Amino acid sequence: MIHRVRSAADFARTVRSGARSGRRNVVLYGARTSEAAPSRVGFIVGKNVGNAVTRNLVKRRLRHAAAEWVGAHPRGYDVVVRALPAAAESDWPSLTRDFSSCVSVVARKLRDAEPPGGQGRVS
Repeated sequence: MIHRVRSAADFARTVRSGARSGRRNVVLYGARTSEAAPSRVGFIVGKNVGNAVTRNLVKRRLRHAAAEWVGAHPRGYDVVVRALPAAAESDWPSLTRDFSSCVSVVARKLRDAEPPGGQGRVS
């Protein structure tokens, strides 16, 4: 089960103060949270991606890719995934490849920004 970023304040905090990485199909933002907090994922799939059927397909695919990542990183992250218009025509392998690439870059940036000893919160 994926815990979701739901509040506007949490979306804004993650997008504005976290690390960022972009590819052809997605832009991914991430922020560290408390090690005790479950990792959460939020999705932004705007109307520029396509009609409702297309947006829901893109969101389902991204949710599946995110579930695999959350399984490996169950605590300490908030992630927001913004689907870009190219995601509508993208196939499953390229969409997951872009997601995986972005999330690994963001996680590395967040680890590198973490204070020595891994204590504290990076915003």
